[in-house]
Amino acid sequence: MRIMNDLNLKTLAERATAIAEAAGREILSIYAAGFEVEHKADASPLTTADNAAHDLIDAELRALTPEIPVLSEEGGIPDWAERGQWPRYWLVDPLDGTREFVKRNGEFTVNIALIDEHHSVLGVVHAPVLEKTWVGVQTRDGKTRWAERHDTAGRTAIETRPADETALTLVVSRSHRHPQVQALLDRLPDFETRSMGSSIKFCLVAEGSADCYPRFGPTSEWDSAAAQCVVEAAGGAVIRPDGEPLRYNTHDSVLNPNFIVIGDPKWRWAEYLQGLPVERR
Repeated sequence: MRIMNDLNLKTLAERATAIAEAAGREILSIYAAGFEVEHKADASPLTTADNAAHDLIDAELRALTPEIPVLSEEGGIPDWAERGQWPRYWLVDPLDGTREFVKRNGEFTVNIALIDEHHSVLGVVHAPVLEKTWVGVQTRDGKTRWAERHDTAGRTAIETRPADETALTLVVSRSHRHPQVQALLDRLPDFETRSMGSSIKFCLVAEGSADCYPRFGPTSEWDSAAAQCVVEAAGGAVIRPDGEPLRYNTHDSVLNPNFIVIGDPKWRWAEYLQGLPVERR
């Protein structure tokens, strides 16, 4: 399969950004009008906003690239016999942070990623209430990568920052705190923490506002793919505790292993991650 080049990735990124922001407007209309909350089989919440965003994104991506499959959290998961043959596909979380949506704290996002041979090569993370969108593009051959933030001030190139062990900032989940996260915190030198919901945690690392986001416990591939591309395109990395990069569509489950988002891959993170479990427990 031909590696996607920087020209068609840039065009797709512009279109995917417009789609994510249109979905964000749909979500905000429901956010303002009121909504009912249902629960899935795993007890996670589901609202009309999740479904409305899914319907819009799914239709627009299929019209944009009819030859590329779409896998969305709200669209059902194809059998592995089919999905495992995909060299390239869109991976979507129409509303990441539904718990934050229900709490009305504004910390939810729309996530759209393009996966090419197990790599996230295009990522859009849009936070409707914050009026911010983070976009990342990186070709698999590493020759092209760029990341930027769109907000009311315009477009700004972003990059991760060097780690300073006298002033580390870790961003942690507002809704989830796993014991293994605490185990990592107990090992690190002086640090401060920030709490945040959804994929915004990744984006704080990508734009140099934080150094690390550790995630232990259940997540699905659509939770991480778009934001991983933004982080990596900005100079960071998303790795398992054993140091291997997070990859997609490599097995029949859509669950992620444990992972850590780091802004400075050259710093001595491996020293602190040693012995922490790779797989979700």
